[in-house]
Amino acid sequence: MSASKKPLKPDDFPVHAEGKKIKKQDGTPIATTEDLPIADDVAERLNEDEARREEDKWA
Repeated sequence: MSASKKPLKPDDFPVHAEGKKIKKQDGTPIATTEDLPIADDVAERLNEDEARREEDKWA
């Protein structure tokens, strides 16, 4: 998987999979995976992790 060198910011979420690419909310690609299921899984995990991080911030 190729990856962007810049860290993701809260405004970048939710991320989504578009084919083999994972994109930020503004459509900027942040990673390319080997296949579609991996892209979907990575996007879902990133979104869940960010949601958990936001929840912890308010707890």
